[in-house]
Amino acid sequence: RSSIKSVDRELLNMTAEELRTRYLGPRRSGFFVPVCTTYLLIFAVGAVGNIITCVVIIRHRFMRTPTNYYLFSLAVSDLLVLLLGMPLELYEMWSNYPFLLGAGGCCFKTLLFEAVCFASILNVTALSVERYIAVVHPLKAKYMVTKKHAQKVIVTVWLFSVVCSIPNTSLHGIQTLYVPGWGPVPDSDTCTLVKSPVVYNLLIQLTTILFFFIPMAVISVLYLLIGLQLRKEKLLEALEAKTGSRSDHWIMLVVVFGICWAPFHTDRLVWSFVSHWTDAMQRMFQYVHVFSGVFFYLSSAVNPVLYNLMSSRFREMFKEVMCHRRPRKWGSHKRSPSSMRDTITASDCDLVWVMKDLQQNNEAQSASHTHIRTHTRSCGRKDWTGSPA
Repeated sequence: RSSIKSVDRELLNMTAEELRTRYLGPRRSGFFVPVCTTYLLIFAVGAVGNIITCVVIIRHRFMRTPTNYYLFSLAVSDLLVLLLGMPLELYEMWSNYPFLLGAGGCCFKTLLFEAVCFASILNVTALSVERYIAVVHPLKAKYMVTKKHAQKVIVTVWLFSVVCSIPNTSLHGIQTLYVPGWGPVPDSDTCTLVKSPVVYNLLIQLTTILFFFIPMAVISVLYLLIGLQLRKEKLLEALEAKTGSRSDHWIMLVVVFGICWAPFHTDRLVWSFVSHWTDAMQRMFQYVHVFSGVFFYLSSAVNPVLYNLMSSRFREMFKEVMCHRRPRKWGSHKRSPSSMRDTITASDCDLVWVMKDLQQNNEAQSASHTHIRTHTRSCGRKDWTGSPA
């Protein structure tokens, strides 16, 4: 009892700043300078790249394909993270308390990170399904791989992502440090978990399975089937030789996406599974949190770079926007009344023309002719708080 009284007297003699440092840690993160430098570099590359991606797709009608619609949606989610999420996190690293945006700002921050996380993985999954149908089931592509269908899927993806973000958002709020005998400590408001940790942990584990492990498994299987289909038809080498593009660039998009997002979900899972933290574990987790944050934002900057690698047409359009050149007239992209001429991507069309060349060189293979002619008819020429949000 005497030791408790001595602790109480010690707390009563502390200033508000000393209490905040004791219970909330230092106001400014020790990682601020290196992390801020890294984040600013990522911001510059990501913001410019994603804005140009959106401009290219909006500016040129022939770039408005179903595939590019998904890439546009992915670019929008990346911009939301970079323009809204990154400044909030940097500010919290600069001044972890008090949180100045109130309960509404806390809910917005949590909802933003959750919704963008879910929408990004679902957009990549939808893109993978679209390409699988276009390559493996070309006859179905005429009815399933269309602009209207892509628009409906994208709207559904965003609505579903926002709805699924509400449960975790409802668990977060503003918490003010309260010290017995001292009362509420001034300027100690933080945006953090304020409701049941058990429910939060279950939500994190469930959403990680539903929005990371399952989608990544589905995407991996789909691209495996796409690769097998291309190899079976002996088109892979011919396509690369004719177009100068590599078919595994789309797989690269998925691999990079998985690598960038894996630390983020590892961060959340570690926080949800560990119930008792030692000082050493907390120090180690700080590095994990910084590492996961860098890769989280890096995923928003790397996509435009991959678009340039995957598509010579994207490279041309990027140069046009960056250099303020006059729009190039793409005479080979005049549209016919066929609806599918606006729905197949450039790489899909290259695939068809390679198939047509193979048809001319292998007229004895009648079974292949039927598939080639059919396919040709259907085608014209992507928190810095106590608890991870």
